[in-house]
This record gives sequence, structure tokens and C-alpha cells, in this order.
Amino acid sequence: MAVQFQILGSSSSGNCALLTTENCKILIDAGFSGRQLCNLLESCGESRDNIDAIFLTHEHSDHSRGIGGLCRNGPFKVFANHGTAGAVQAKLNRRVGWQLFETGGSFRYRDLEVTAFSVPHDACDPVGFVFRQVGENGAQSQKTVAWCTDLGHLSHLVKERLRQADILVLEANYETRLLDEDHRRPWSVKQRIKSRHGHLSNDATLEYLQNAEETSWKKVFLAHLSKDCNEVSLLENRLKTVLPYIENTEAFQVSVVDPTNGLMPACMV
Repeated sequence: MAVQFQILGSSSSGNCALLTTENCKILIDAGFSGRQLCNLLESCGESRDNIDAIFLTHEHSDHSRGIGGLCRNGPFKVFANHGTAGAVQAKLNRRVGWQLFETGGSFRYRDLEVTAFSVPHDACDPVGFVFRQVGENGAQSQKTVAWCTDLGHLSHLVKERLRQADILVLEANYETRLLDEDHRRPWSVKQRIKSRHGHLSNDATLEYLQNAEETSWKKVFLAHLSKDCNEVSLLENRLKTVLPYIENTEAFQVSVVDPTNGLMPACMV
């Protein structure tokens, strides 16, 4: 069976995606309120009751806000490392059904092999995920989704994990000029965003796409755009200047996720 993947929303205000295989339906991050997440699931023909588990990248509210609301109506498996689980649980009134994993390792959940890899960001122990479908008799398929937002730079480890994905979700958070000109953010916040443990700029993301070698990408989503310091049209125009120089660019499609309405059509791999 094909793997179905759908981004429910991605911006500095909230992030979540739905991944469906033959044997499970999972959410990747839960950065909207419980009610918003239920509405988003309903809009794509799903419901909270059909979700088997949630996988959290880190504790920041735009990735974990909905945990309390979703878990209020019954037990939920929430996969996170020790640092993320501890930070999220400290803000909740009731115990969550944590399923703890070690950063840097791989583990099996139903028909998925999950790899959690470290990313450079200012959180307790932030990770990106690679989800690979596991076929009959434990054989790995080539149906792979990588989710990687909230990172200040692309380390060698991150690049190695991302190049093997069929579907790649990668951050393109800000346009440097727009961030520099923004009057709502103090200098200290701008420096944090630009730091090696902050967020990826359009420049960094486009440079990576242009220089990446031997990738398996079929679909690339540029996500986690700042509503204030980035623009969909601006990034799309910049992409047009870069795509002609990307080797094998005809092999994959690139889409920009609108931060104001980030519900994307489902895609199959």
C-alpha cells in the first residue's frame, strides 16, 4: 500500500502533518489547539479517534500546543525523547501516555521504521524524523518521509538523513531582508533566529537544494515560513531562479506551504 502524507499546517504559529500507512495513522507534531487539530482532521476526512499516535520533534508550543487537548478525551500514545517529554509534561495537568525514544536511534512502530535524528535548535533535545514504511516480513520499502523544521543550520548528519527521503519537508523560515527590516522583533530575537540554533533562512534552504547530491526526493515541501518575515510569492520567485541549476530537478516537485492556510492536498508515495 502507498504511504499517504498530508500537511495540515506549517508556520511559526503551528505545525502538524498526517501520515497514513496500511497499519497506522499518525500525527507529526501537534502545534495547534486540540479543537483546531480536530477541525483540520475533519476537513480532510479524518477524526481524532482514528489517530494512533503523535510524534513530537520538540517542546515549543507551535509543535506541541495540542497535546493536552487531544489527550483530554482518552489515552494517546505520544512519542518523544526524554527532554521533550519532560518539558511538555511540565505544562500539563494530566499525565500523557509517553512512549520514550533515544535521539539518534531507530525503532519500529507498526509498519513504520522511525529514525529520530538530532537537529541544531534552541530546545531541550530537538529532532527531525525519517519515517520509512516496513513491508511484509520486515522488509524496508523505499517509501520514506522526512520531517525537518526548526534548525539553525544543516549539519552533515541532517543532510545525510534528508537525502534518502521520497517526501521531504524542510524549513524555509525567513527572508533575511524582511527579518532585518521587521520592527516588531527586538535585536536579540533576530539574532536568535539567525543563529546556528535558530531557524533556516531562504538563502540556506535554497543553497542546500541546489547543492544536494544523490537525493531520492520526489516531493519537497518548503515549510515553517514566518508570517511576518517571509512571503510565499517571494520564495516561489526565488525558487524559479534556483531550480534550473538543480541536478535531476525534473525528478521532484517543490511546493511552498502557505503559513496562513497551510492545509496541503494529500500526496502519495
